[in-house]
Amino acid sequence: MSGGGLSDRALIWGMAVTQLIGWGTLFTPFPLMVGPMEAELGWSRVTLNAAYTAGLLAAGLAAVPAGRWFDRHGAQGMMGLGTAAAALLLVAWSTVSHPIAFFAIWIGIGVAQAIGLWGIAMAVVVEQARDATRSITIISLVTGFTGTVFLPLTDALIGAFGWRGALQALAVLQAGAALITVLMLRHARRPAPPTAQAAARVPLRTRLREPAFLGLAICFAAHAFIATGLGAHLIPLLRERGWPEATVLLIAAAHGPAQVAARGLLFAAGRRVSLRRVGVIAAALVPVGMLALAAGPASLALTIVFVLAWAVADGLMTIIRAAGTAEILGREGYGTVTGALSAISVLPRTGAPLLLALLWDGLGGYGLVPWLLVAVGVVGAAGYAAAARVR
Repeated sequence: MSGGGLSDRALIWGMAVTQLIGWGTLFTPFPLMVGPMEAELGWSRVTLNAAYTAGLLAAGLAAVPAGRWFDRHGAQGMMGLGTAAAALLLVAWSTVSHPIAFFAIWIGIGVAQAIGLWGIAMAVVVEQARDATRSITIISLVTGFTGTVFLPLTDALIGAFGWRGALQALAVLQAGAALITVLMLRHARRPAPPTAQAAARVPLRTRLREPAFLGLAICFAAHAFIATGLGAHLIPLLRERGWPEATVLLIAAAHGPAQVAARGLLFAAGRRVSLRRVGVIAAALVPVGMLALAAGPASLALTIVFVLAWAVADGLMTIIRAAGTAEILGREGYGTVTGALSAISVLPRTGAPLLLALLWDGLGGYGLVPWLLVAVGVVGAAGYAAAARVR
């Protein structure tokens, strides 16, 4: 890379702030918007969530072309467009009155995510940072507080201005994030031409056949399935077991702080640890946590083991997906590779809540669902272990 460019500190805090705002304005507010939108517009919860799912699918489908564009042209322009479009889409959401328009808005948000949020942002960090692992870990520590900041903020905005006014206020914040993104990327270093040419010589179809890529794809798809499945069903699952409501909410809320604590420990360890080995531990903790959830429906101790194991694994896996992928597969064609990994995970990510709901309905309860998650976790851990042994 050429000299000059962003310092790691400027890159870290620029990305941390813009990613915190991006996720906090686009995705965190959705559950809080459902009730007011149902009440005013008369739309069903199925319709609202179907549009949200369409956005996730659009993000997955757009990830590969976004990664290809990054490898060939860099993030300049693309990330600025994505973050600015996100602000405009929030304004459009605030004026929506027809379900078709709402679907179109969420498909647009999905594309904006693919070109302006985590995947491309981490590709920029891997390309630009002197110490990519440290930088990604710090960014992950900050973005781990997205819900802590934006859930109460959005709730207060809805109370003060209604859901439409709240979205317009969030759009102003997102416009500020877009401006920061544009200014930050103006100072980014340009990759040297030989690097870009080398990346172009590695076709995606070749990557798809690499054992390490396949192992990571299996691991990340399994993790996405469990994460979105638990995100939708953990609270009703715990309620079904007869836990007091305060205990249920405390167990669910403990995930965030434990996740951030795991990232903090990784940051403290610094260069003394290999992300390849950390990934093996994180992937192995997933089935351990799911087994504790499955084996101890009436045991508070095992439920605590589940919360800690799953939160630590989930917190570390965010970093592994970004920096660990570069360590295992290399940095050539990084944008395309991570885009393909994201695209492969899109069906497990979007299908898990529906599949678990169908199992709950068909089996008359959640009894066997945690055991399914154990099996998925074992497959994911095996996939990562296989990938980590390559090279």
